[in-house]
Amino acid sequence: MITSTRRVSPDKSEVRIAFSLDDTPDVKDVEDLSQTFPDLEQRLQPVPPCVSLRESVQVYKEHCRMAREFHQCKHEIAVLEDRKRKFLAELVEDEKLAMEIARLEEEFRRLTEENRILVTVHNERTQQLERLSLNNQTRQDSS
Repeated sequence: MITSTRRVSPDKSEVRIAFSLDDTPDVKDVEDLSQTFPDLEQRLQPVPPCVSLRESVQVYKEHCRMAREFHQCKHEIAVLEDRKRKFLAELVEDEKLAMEIARLEEEFRRLTEENRILVTVHNERTQQLERLSLNNQTRQDSS
């Protein structure tokens, strides 16, 4: 803090001027100067500002804001990649289910056809048995 006291003229009261290079209004709302961002490489970490220079403080604030945005983007990317992995796993499961459904549909068609053939053969054999029984009965009646 630098202070200076002067009397401009003998009939005027003293004028006192005080100022400090270390206490600018912008510095009061500067984020914690020890703030680090683990997601950033060391060379990309925000450099603490020269608090006596307003532009330096503004650049530091902007750099911190961008670092937070970068962290948020990385987090969102990680969440989206996790969702992508889950969707891909679901897709693989869906493809397996689709293959199983196709196999079961094919097996159902094959078994339905086999059943139709067996019913037809059964009906033919039943009719044949009835004819044979009638023929056999007719023979016994004629003898």
